[in-house]
Amino acid sequence: MAVVSRYVVALHILSWIAQKTEDNDNFVTSDRIANSVNTSPVFIRRILKSLHDAHLVIVQHGGTTPGWKLARHPDSITLRDVYEAVVEKPLFELHHSPPNPKCLIGKGIQPALNPILTKSELAMKQELEQVTISRLLHDTLAENSQSG
Repeated sequence: MAVVSRYVVALHILSWIAQKTEDNDNFVTSDRIANSVNTSPVFIRRILKSLHDAHLVIVQHGGTTPGWKLARHPDSITLRDVYEAVVEKPLFELHHSPPNPKCLIGKGIQPALNPILTKSELAMKQELEQVTISRLLHDTLAENSQSG
């Protein structure tokens, strides 16, 4: 699955958990989350592990209420936090093999592109930092009420 898709699924997961645990302190299972995302619980758990490693979710194994919940209030989790938790590579990558240094374009393309791509990714991250999981959940629920 593409990195961007992993990111969108992670946002779905966190929004769903925020909505389901809004009025309680319960843990939710990966099976229930997977049902909302319409994918495998194993795939959901892989993303949840990344979110857990970034301290965005808490896991409880065994007992009477195994599952996952948010580690922080959804007002304090930004979309940038989520991006940095699940995206392991830069948004833009340069050539996988070095271009031909004897070619005018091959020699100069990477030095020319690198600052542009770096600035573009930084601008995207700054925009993602302005939106929280709470805001995303609010907007998602508003979309549902408008299309109903």
